[in-house]
Amino acid sequence: MKSETSLVTTEKLKALILSCGAEKAAVIPNDSIVLSADFREICKSNACGNYGQCHMCPPDVGGIGELIRRVRAFDTAVLYQSVYTLEDSFDFEGMQAAGRAFNRMSRLIHGKAQKTLTRPFLHLAAGGCGYCETCAKKENLPCREPEQALPSLEAYGVDVYRTSLNAGLKYINGTDTVTYFGMLLI
Repeated sequence: MKSETSLVTTEKLKALILSCGAEKAAVIPNDSIVLSADFREICKSNACGNYGQCHMCPPDVGGIGELIRRVRAFDTAVLYQSVYTLEDSFDFEGMQAAGRAFNRMSRLIHGKAQKTLTRPFLHLAAGGCGYCETCAKKENLPCREPEQALPSLEAYGVDVYRTSLNAGLKYINGTDTVTYFGMLLI
């Protein structure tokens, strides 16, 4: 059973995340996070174009076994989501705009977490980092902003679909919508 201090901290963290604009958030124990190394194979297909092109994406973000161990080192997480309306199910530009909006919100959450939390945390967001206009990886340079860089849930092997079900959050939220997820582990 969680200590009262831990519970207060996670509930405050959930409130902080919601105050930044997330539509829903759920506090979950670490064992509700579904992890799979199979996501590394999906990343290798490079459907997003970031494989090998971003410090926060595979393979540069680290070995999948190491990243899964890192996730498992935390006790609790707050999984959060926002749902965005699209013109239709083929609205790729709308999906990209929604992704950028979610990324801005995740950055706001990250900044407030850095100021609020007194213990280590891990923040995973949706898609590639996107903090810098051009990732330093493309110029063979080290990450310019390691304290601001946000890796994706999938890069760490998180099965977002199954984890969202465990958290009581819908993965699919109706026609002509796209849903993005982030997670802050403490």
